[in-house]
Amino acid sequence: SDYMLRNFNLFRLEATHEIRDDVSDAVRRMQPSKDGKSFRGWARMAMSIPKDDPRHEPIEFVHIGKANVGEDKPSKVRIKMRLNFSAAREDVFKEWDELKRFDVVFLVHAKQDAKHGDANNVEYIRGAEIVDIRDDEGVPANEGFPEQPKDTSTNNKHPPPPPDAMDEGPKNPSGYDRVFTLEVDCAQYQRDLETFDGDVTRLHEMYKRFNCVIRRRPKENNFKAILACIRDCLNQNMNAPEWLQDVFLGYGDPSSASPDALERENVENNQKRTKIDFKDTFLDEAHLRESFPEKKVIFDSEMPVPPFKVTFAIDEGGADSNVVNVESYIPPDPGPYPEDVKNQNMVRFTPTQVEAVKSGVREGLTLIVGPPGTGKTDVATQILHCLYHTNPNQRVVLITHSNAALNDLFQKIMIRDVPERYLLRLGRGEEDLTTDKDFSRTGRVDYMLRRRLELLEIVERLAMSIDETLANAAETCETAGFFWKSKVLALWERFTMLVLNNKETPVSYERIRTQFPFAKFFEDVPGGYENLFGDPSEANVEYAIRKAKGCFRHLVEMFTELEECRFLELLKMPKDRAEYLLTKQAKIVAMTCTYAALKRSDFLDLNFKYDTVVFEEAAQILEIESFIPLALQRAKDIDGHARLKRVVMIGDHNQLPPVVKNQTFSKFCHMDQSCFSRLVRSGVPNIVLDAQGRARKQISKLYSWRYKKLDDLPHVSTEQRFQLANAGMAKVAQFIDCSSFAPESCPQPHYFQNLQEAEYLCSLYQWMRLCGYPAQSISVLTTYRGQKHLLRDVFKARCDTHPLFGPPASISTVDKYQGQQNDIVLLSLVRTKHVGHLRDVRRLVVSLSRARLGVYVFGAKKIFENVDELKPALKTLMNDTKLEVIKGEVFGHISRKFDDVVSDDAKKSFKDNDEFASFIDQCALEYKKAALQHLKNQQQ
Repeated sequence: SDYMLRNFNLFRLEATHEIRDDVSDAVRRMQPSKDGKSFRGWARMAMSIPKDDPRHEPIEFVHIGKANVGEDKPSKVRIKMRLNFSAAREDVFKEWDELKRFDVVFLVHAKQDAKHGDANNVEYIRGAEIVDIRDDEGVPANEGFPEQPKDTSTNNKHPPPPPDAMDEGPKNPSGYDRVFTLEVDCAQYQRDLETFDGDVTRLHEMYKRFNCVIRRRPKENNFKAILACIRDCLNQNMNAPEWLQDVFLGYGDPSSASPDALERENVENNQKRTKIDFKDTFLDEAHLRESFPEKKVIFDSEMPVPPFKVTFAIDEGGADSNVVNVESYIPPDPGPYPEDVKNQNMVRFTPTQVEAVKSGVREGLTLIVGPPGTGKTDVATQILHCLYHTNPNQRVVLITHSNAALNDLFQKIMIRDVPERYLLRLGRGEEDLTTDKDFSRTGRVDYMLRRRLELLEIVERLAMSIDETLANAAETCETAGFFWKSKVLALWERFTMLVLNNKETPVSYERIRTQFPFAKFFEDVPGGYENLFGDPSEANVEYAIRKAKGCFRHLVEMFTELEECRFLELLKMPKDRAEYLLTKQAKIVAMTCTYAALKRSDFLDLNFKYDTVVFEEAAQILEIESFIPLALQRAKDIDGHARLKRVVMIGDHNQLPPVVKNQTFSKFCHMDQSCFSRLVRSGVPNIVLDAQGRARKQISKLYSWRYKKLDDLPHVSTEQRFQLANAGMAKVAQFIDCSSFAPESCPQPHYFQNLQEAEYLCSLYQWMRLCGYPAQSISVLTTYRGQKHLLRDVFKARCDTHPLFGPPASISTVDKYQGQQNDIVLLSLVRTKHVGHLRDVRRLVVSLSRARLGVYVFGAKKIFENVDELKPALKTLMNDTKLEVIKGEVFGHISRKFDDVVSDDAKKSFKDNDEFASFIDQCALEYKKAALQHLKNQQQ
């Protein structure tokens, strides 16, 4: 309770701080007049409430519910508010129309305070939840609102549409007028009423004086639901599993929840351990031996081939033995069709990565520290792959901080050997998946409906191939199941008894081929049925038996999938189908930590159950947001056993921590300390991945000093792309000094910009595009939000619509780009007076580790060269701070190595942006002339 209460109070205070900042910023941009009747400015997140429409009150009360038993506040208070968006930009108008039910907005009475300036522009403010948004004709603003309001208390005057209009589908809203139905805070309403001594008229007059409504970004505006979730956890008996509770709260032995400790408890009377089926983790025998360099590996056969089952023996004292027993086995034949053969792992995992996989598939708490480029996502994918195949009846919940990281991991799982019907992606970020398939709940239901029809057609073809009188066997999933048990399974058992297991008559290739009961059905296999069981001239009986079992396995999988579609025939409502899919069908359920907090009550109502939680980006997740995913189900089953068996946390506490805007909470309350970082600091056993394969060596050494050991994978030294220089650039990594001509500016508090630095960076991007670099291989990063907006404006003016340049892959802040990467990174440090928040070395580690082939840093050398925290990273970059380019080189057609010496005649250096920009203009003109001449020659 103390743990939950502390987090509740901290989160509430942090949310209050963020709301105050957002409201103050919006009101300052609106520039209210002294009397509050008009606004001279404009804000994207705010709209003025019109007062000059004589037909309607700007704000009117439509329903005040009676108090519940035992309470003195109203049960519900609803108001209507009318806004006109005719003066707003189209994109802003669209954003307001896309607001959803339960989104929170803030009603403000703002006026200019001549004495205190912007600090006291807000006279009073009240929060409200959106119930409905419609146009003047009653058409809902978006599909999130019902066609007709269900609540008659809102005095809806619009009649229901005529029957003919029902076939036309939902209408789109028209005009620029919108009517918002809002539900205000009942407790605050009662307080206001007491302030006015119970005078309802005066109270309503106060509400009608609101002159501005403010919204917030969706991701930042979910504080109410998350606080309600934490409150529910606080009021309920929410205990973590017994094996995790003490370690999670910081008591006892830090290693007591590790897989080794839990397994040692389970086998303290038995010297053998459970075998771990690593599936396709190992590529060959040599790979397995490399993965256990200090162990004695004993195989059960002379010529072992993967996959392998591994047993780690223990000695009499309970400690790990030096012996590893390996069992090689032949997996069953997947089936005769190409789609039956699944993708296999092609990553040659390092010993530490194998250790991470080994720990992650066992029960207990696993912490994996992954420095940049060490394959954290690949390790997480392999853990999920092994968990599904070794525990197919268990469910895994996958949690990340950002949608981008979740989609990256989810897409890697999609291409592995996990059936598509068992994958489910929850939350708004699903549409950003780079696939045509829909993995949302409704998308999975639609997929299952289509798949059901496809499977029934195949079953009908199978039935006709066996007996033409069985035409009705595939009418429904139920009849198909009866057909499976009565015909298909009976035929296979008869074939097995008479052919495969007949003791009187030896099995032969010819008997298998001629008496196989499903020969007619498998006539369409690649290569034809005559070659299905192997080359007839060789007559390999073992191979023929294996192929026959593979064909039957194909049928088993087909009827199993069809049986799983049966719920579609029993449940008719889309909501019921989606809930069944979540609670019964899906095996890997992916969501962000925010979505988990928002929907926890729904998960509990559905009796959602899971056995494993895997956290990716664990070091970026707030402490309380790490706890909530562990509490999406009841702690124990009916029989009293803890359902949660594994918690796997993957992250890097040496990179950026969770975002906390209030520095007081961050510094004195350690609110920015993630649960992952706290567990690592408290001594919980963790596995540190120690080999990176993302960046060339010249870049990785800029941040490898932050880790105890971080080597390069062999391909970093052998692949050609890491050996070649960057076309047109003298160096692959460089600090470019801008201190002599690029001063910083701060048009708003904490909104730092540097125009000359932005222009210089844009010029370098243009040079790279002239050298042939693809735009999608270049990312532009900066350490400040103000500079990000300035860079976007500069690129929009100089590059976006230019036929030679175009926009880069992304323009983002370093904090938002964590977890992503690109070939080339152009980084703007902005500050020229003070170091700013780059003094946090974790932010610099993230900045420099996003690039694979080249990183170019723009900043003021005199500011950053003397910062002790940054010297290990920047000292090698600052040897030569003048930008140097090489003319005549083309991307993709360069043979120069990165360490080749370039003559001074071939290089051209620049002291500032003006000189470089003139050079770019000249090169662009030459490029244009050459292109026109080439086109002219082709025409001739």
